[in-house]
Amino acid sequence: MQKAPLTRSHTHQFDEGNPLAQKRILFATILTAVMMLLEVIGGWIYNSMALLADGWHMSSHMLALGLAYFAYRSARHYAEDSRFSFGTWKIEILAGYSSAILLMVVALFMAFQSIERLFNPVDIHYNQAIPIAILGLVINLICAWLLHDGHHHHHHHEHENEHAHTHHDLNQKAAFMHVVADVVTSIFAIIALCAAKYLDWGFLDAVLGILGSILVAKWAIGLIKETGKTLLDAEMNHPVVEEIREVIAEFPQAEITDLHVWKVGKGKFSCILALVTDAELNADQVREALSIHDEIVHISVEINAL
Repeated sequence: MQKAPLTRSHTHQFDEGNPLAQKRILFATILTAVMMLLEVIGGWIYNSMALLADGWHMSSHMLALGLAYFAYRSARHYAEDSRFSFGTWKIEILAGYSSAILLMVVALFMAFQSIERLFNPVDIHYNQAIPIAILGLVINLICAWLLHDGHHHHHHHEHENEHAHTHHDLNQKAAFMHVVADVVTSIFAIIALCAAKYLDWGFLDAVLGILGSILVAKWAIGLIKETGKTLLDAEMNHPVVEEIREVIAEFPQAEITDLHVWKVGKGKFSCILALVTDAELNADQVREALSIHDEIVHISVEINAL
């Protein structure tokens, strides 16, 4: 059995973080907190379920944005902590996963409250509720703009379009999805309030609340799957795995006996590879061959002779 010698120490921090997103999320959190208070108070006073639901919805998003900000801070704070074998990037992914769970809770709360209001309607003060809902939409759009810029971050070394999705900042994406959900519920609240005021369609307040909850639940499930896959290292169906196999196939007398690939950063992967061969092959040769794929940033090679 042959292993590559350890010639020098090296870092296991493979992700540089996202300082710009961290600053923008902090600003978005403050804006969301202010608007949340206005909508909850306005919805309560003026008896608008759509407005009140949107306000409580924003309160959960305020927590989600705060969680995203805290994750960025924690990942940077513990970046040099030796307890983290492959860096602190997954702190951000854990925050994204938690945020997705919170988004699902919001969807269920919206659905429950809207169904209850459908069967137990109340009088709504439209003239006061509509301006608050419009202001909420403006704030949400500002936050969405802040978090969308750079949301799809691609590195210059990306060599295939099929790898594009691996470069997403999932922590920022989770925060962005919360804000998008706020935008949609704000729009629904405005539509419902206007329809009720001018067309006497009071039922639309609750109906659009239910529709909004379905949309939010769908987004939450997608985000849970995406972040959960990364947390559980379910990456063996990723194209980079086949690329590794193709590189090893160029050594005709070598056979892969064990292969593990997992994500350690945005678009960055670690690889453990075990080979059996009857040829003169060393670990440095294998590592050099695999280095053509820039997304593979950490390689452990074990070679066993036949």
